[in-house]
Amino acid sequence: MSDIPLEHVHVEPSEPGDGPAPAVVLLHGRGSNEQDLLSIAQEFPDHVHVVSLRAPDRLQGGYTWYELDLSEGGLHQSQPHAEQFERSRNLVREAIAGAVEAYDIDPDRIGLLGFSQGAITSLSLLLDDPDDYAWVVALHGYLADSHADLEPDGIAGKPVFVGGGSMDQIIPSSRVERAAERLRELGVDVTANLYGAPHGVSPDELQDVVAFVESHV
Repeated sequence: MSDIPLEHVHVEPSEPGDGPAPAVVLLHGRGSNEQDLLSIAQEFPDHVHVVSLRAPDRLQGGYTWYELDLSEGGLHQSQPHAEQFERSRNLVREAIAGAVEAYDIDPDRIGLLGFSQGAITSLSLLLDDPDDYAWVVALHGYLADSHADLEPDGIAGKPVFVGGGSMDQIIPSSRVERAAERLRELGVDVTANLYGAPHGVSPDELQDVVAFVESHV
C-alpha cells in the first residue's frame, strides 16, 4: 500500500475479536528479509496481527536497515551508520502508522520484535518514543551509543525481553548484557536471558519469547 513505505508481510488474526486488535511488528536482521521471522510469529496467539517489515537497502541477496560504522574498531565494536539509522527508524514509524490505518490495528497494543539489526532498531525506537510501544523483544542486539544515555519519560515499567547467545560471534553476549543493564537502570521491566547458542534463535529462546509475547498481548 502506498501509505506503508516499506515492503512487508501482513498476517491477519486467525481469531479476530471485536474492534482493533494488537499487533507484533517484526524487524529482521542484516542481510535477511521480511520472511525471516515469520516462523517465530506462527507461534504467537491467534488474535494478533503480524506485520513483518523489509529493511530499505539491498545487501547480498537480502536487505539491511543501515551500514555499519566501524570507526571504533571491528565488528564487535560496530555502531549503526547515524544517518541511515535515523532514516530507517523514521521509515518504521511511518510503516507502523500506515499499518494501523490499513489493518485496523490497536495503536495502544503494538509490540516490536527484532533480531540483530532489528533488535538494535527496536530498542532505539523504544527509547525515542516509549509511549508508542506496549513491549519490545530484542534478540541478539545491543543498545546503540546514540541512545545509551537517553532517559525518556514513560519508559519505566515497560516490558522488554532481551535475549542473546553465549556463542554468538556477531553480537557478543557482553553487548546484550550491557543493554539489559542500562534498561534496568531506566526502570524498564527487563526479562533477560543468555542461551548456549550462536547468532540465531535457539529452541529454548523461542519458547521464552513466545511465553513473553503471550503474557503481553
